[in-house]
Amino acid sequence: MTTGKIITNNDSYSTTVSADNIVRHLLTAGKTWKEYTEGLPKVGYTGGDTGNYTQHHNPLSYFSDVRNSSNEILNLVPFSRLATDIRNGTLPNYSFIVPDNANNGHNCPTAIPNCTDSQRLANVDTWLKTNIGPLVGSSGFNATHGGLLVIVFDESDGDNTHGGGHVAWVVAGPDVKRGYVSAKFYQHQSTLRFLAGSLGLTTFPGAAATAPDMEEFIIGH
Repeated sequence: MTTGKIITNNDSYSTTVSADNIVRHLLTAGKTWKEYTEGLPKVGYTGGDTGNYTQHHNPLSYFSDVRNSSNEILNLVPFSRLATDIRNGTLPNYSFIVPDNANNGHNCPTAIPNCTDSQRLANVDTWLKTNIGPLVGSSGFNATHGGLLVIVFDESDGDNTHGGGHVAWVVAGPDVKRGYVSAKFYQHQSTLRFLAGSLGLTTFPGAAATAPDMEEFIIGH
């Protein structure tokens, strides 16, 4: 979703990633970005797991373009900044939003230590309504050619079809076809191309450069 290729399957990986990536392309195009991460201990944190924060769920924090820049590293911010930026109309061009383990459907919610899958997903729905609802309802997002939001899981549990299984993928925005369902096969590289292309980027990292585009979800395509 950010490099167009698999960097590692090792959850303990902590090495700086110098591979081509979305941040590099955003900076080249003069676009702004932030990663809003729930549970992040402080701005610019690139350390290991702590509390419900999981390092390997936050890809932008690994990139050399971020870690080696005193300016770009400040775009790794705690999740609470999202509400502030929505309220102040100061969202960047590109946002990568990461819930913590208690709210991303991976683990059980804090209030239900022994939960069912249905309870996990119900908690995810509540989290999205509370935290992403204000974004989708904002005037800036709903302006003509305004916002574009993709909600997606990184992989499935117990299903390794095509390398990561079948996952939910939902797109919203004023230019998106309502209720549209595609019959085509896509993978995360296409999501990367889709989001980058929506910002006017014409070059894409890794396999996103040749991945099928997803413009069929946009009105007029």
